[in-house]
Amino acid sequence: MSADTAMKRSQNSLLLWIVAFCLTLVIAVFQRVTGPTWPVRGETMINGRAVQYRFLRSHTAHTPLAVRIRADDPGLVLTLACRRFRTDDKWTETRMRRDGNGYVAMVPGQPPAGKIEYRVVFTNEVKNPQTLGPDRVVARFKGRVPAIWLILHILFMMTAILLCVRTGLESLRRQPRLERLVGFTLGAVILGGLVFGPVVQKFAFGDLWTGFPLGTDLTDNKTLLMFVFWLTALFLYRRSRWWAFAAALLMLIVTLIPHSLAGSELDYESGGLRNKFSASTPTAGPRMHSASLPPAGNRKPLTAPVRD
Repeated sequence: MSADTAMKRSQNSLLLWIVAFCLTLVIAVFQRVTGPTWPVRGETMINGRAVQYRFLRSHTAHTPLAVRIRADDPGLVLTLACRRFRTDDKWTETRMRRDGNGYVAMVPGQPPAGKIEYRVVFTNEVKNPQTLGPDRVVARFKGRVPAIWLILHILFMMTAILLCVRTGLESLRRQPRLERLVGFTLGAVILGGLVFGPVVQKFAFGDLWTGFPLGTDLTDNKTLLMFVFWLTALFLYRRSRWWAFAAALLMLIVTLIPHSLAGSELDYESGGLRNKFSASTPTAGPRMHSASLPPAGNRKPLTAPVRD
C-alpha cells in the first residue's frame, strides 16, 4: 500500500469515527428522552394564568416523591390523587399546599421496583374538576446504585454503541478491517450489558437478571440479543462482511427501543417481580396507610369527578 493510499485510508477512518460519535450522541439522547423514566412536562392555563408542571416518573425507593406545580396564583385548589399501580387500592387524594412560587404534595415512598400512579386535579372557573396534564403518571421506585457501577455500565454501553456504529460503517467499505472492531464491540456489550448491567439492576431492583430464560425483562432481553448478534458476527464476518453489518444494524434497531420499557415491576400481591417467571425475594411494602400519607385532615377518598 502506497503512502498516499495509507494516508487517504487514515483520513477516511477518522471521518467514520467522527460520524459514528455523532450518531452515538443522537442515539443516547433519543434513548434518554423517549424512555418511561423521562419526566412529563407541560403548561396549561387555569383561570387565565399559566401553570407549569413536571411530573417525575422515577425516584429513589422508600423516599417520598414530591409532586410540584409552578403557579403564581395563590388561590388555586389542586389535589394530588395516587394509588399503587396494578392494584385494587382506592385512590387517595391530598390537598396540595402552597410552597414558594407553586404547590407541592408528596407521593408515599415505595420499595424497589414498586410503582405508583398519580395525577393532579384542579377546579376550573365553572367548578368542574379536571386533570392537570396526563390522565395519570406512573412512577417507578429504585434502590440507590453506587456511582462507580452506574458510570461503568453507562460508559461501556455507550462505547458498545459507538463501536457498533463504527463497525457498521467499516463493513460498507470495499476492503473493511473488521478484526478488532467486531471483537471490541462484543467485549463492550459483554462488560456493559452482561457484567455491569446486572450489578446495577441488583442494586436498583434486587435481581441480577430478569430476562430470558428467567423472565421477560425487555432491557435484559435486548442485551442478550446484542450479545448473540455480535457473537455470531465474530465467527462469520470472515466469510462475509455483511454479517458484521447485519449485527450492527440489528443492534441499532434493538437500541432504539426505549430504555427501561417493560422493565422490573414489583407485584404487590406476591412480593416478587411481575416480569420474572419464578418468585423473587419478597420486597413489597405494606398498603398505603395513614402512616405513609399526610394527616387525615388533608386527605380523603377520591371522588367520582376524577376519571379512572
